[in-house]
Amino acid sequence: MFEKRSNQSLYGRDEYDHYDVYGYNDQDQPMSTEEKALVRKIDFYIMPIVCIINCLQFIDKSTLNYVSAPLTQDLELVGNQFSLLGSIFYLGYLLFQVPNNYMLQRVNIGRYIGVLVAIWGAVLACSAAGKTFSQMAALRFLLGFFEAGIYPSLTLLISTFYRRSEQIARLGAFWLCNGIALVVGGLISYGILAMPNTLGLHHWQWIMIILGSITAFMGLFCFFFLIDNPKSRALGLNAEQEILVEERTRDNAVVRTTMIKRDQIIEAMKEIRFWCFCVACLLINLQNGAITIYNTQITAGFGFSGLEAVLLSIGAGGAVVISICIAVYIVQKTKQTLYTAVGLLVIDIIGLILLEVIPPLRVKLVGFYLSWTYCAAYVLLVSSITNNVSGYTKKIFYNGILMVFYTLGNFCGPLMMNSSPAPSYLGAMVGYIVANFVAAILLLIARWRMAIVNQRRLTTSSAIMTNVEDDLSDVQDPNFIYRL
Repeated sequence: MFEKRSNQSLYGRDEYDHYDVYGYNDQDQPMSTEEKALVRKIDFYIMPIVCIINCLQFIDKSTLNYVSAPLTQDLELVGNQFSLLGSIFYLGYLLFQVPNNYMLQRVNIGRYIGVLVAIWGAVLACSAAGKTFSQMAALRFLLGFFEAGIYPSLTLLISTFYRRSEQIARLGAFWLCNGIALVVGGLISYGILAMPNTLGLHHWQWIMIILGSITAFMGLFCFFFLIDNPKSRALGLNAEQEILVEERTRDNAVVRTTMIKRDQIIEAMKEIRFWCFCVACLLINLQNGAITIYNTQITAGFGFSGLEAVLLSIGAGGAVVISICIAVYIVQKTKQTLYTAVGLLVIDIIGLILLEVIPPLRVKLVGFYLSWTYCAAYVLLVSSITNNVSGYTKKIFYNGILMVFYTLGNFCGPLMMNSSPAPSYLGAMVGYIVANFVAAILLLIARWRMAIVNQRRLTTSSAIMTNVEDDLSDVQDPNFIYRL
């Protein structure tokens, strides 16, 4: 255990006392009754909306997974056109990252999120009118374009409202909704595909219309009711809670500013851990891009019917939920975020190997469900960045570029599946195994780089006074301790 006694803040307390080498301090101890009430209030007003948005986002982008067979037949898709529909979504995703970074630092985040959600819901509903591959490709591009700003926006929202010690659980709940989305999306799609009377429309068109309409309504709700400021009057804070908000803001090291600091961008690009995180993100999401739209096709290859394959996607959702819950629990107990992420990638690799080597087709489901642990590993990667990057411009830049690499991985993933023969998709699975192995190595390198800085800062005293209002980056602030 190391100890650091350094700066007095403007509020007269030692903000960086008693840190250990893993980046945990006295503020990770039990909260006061008043702060617990404040956190409950934030959880009540913020987290349900955040989770619903993320759930809808995952369901909406995964609609191809539920309608793969009827859509391919009705649109007369040939060759790699179905894979391209999956990939082109992420082309729109990629192109929106630069304007998204600008908008996050210039506009009201709550209303911005509401507009994005409403527009992509409308685009999904309009996808029911697609009659050809080119029309559907254009609509998928627009869907990806307007969904692209959501992950960075919601992640920034969480990092603004919660202490660093609280963010892992909230980010876990946020990404947990991907698993819930697989369950809910599977049940909704199963029900719609089993409808006896479709009023002259195809089943897949009803899926697009119903899900798109729900999302558009949620967007309007967010525009008017999503709170994006921890000092908002809507929270009804008392005097003591207003003081706590100031203290919590210093702890999460996020103060919003419209000033774009180019030096923080340059600083990020010079960091080895930045490129390790980005490349690891790309490699992990090769599998994500493929498995989210080939989910039912993979399970159908095990000998299950089309409707059975849709239902089995519920099991995949359960695997995601369980793995994320276990990951959050382990991190809270061990304080080891990146080691836990590496362990999850190892389990994913084992699952992919079992998926290929187990002879009985239906037993392959064991390997298939184990392979979804990559989702929990990605949650921890995002959590590590959220906890360990300060400076508003730098944080937005990190999240924005991470989404670029996330997009590239998801774009290439489906194309790898298309180049491998069904139902084993051997070439693609080998590629994902290698990618996850390399990603694990990169996460270990990022952790090593942060551990070196922690060791130096915890053993060398600093007389420099720093405050979150200074909007310093983690490199500029000699008192910033990384959470490993």
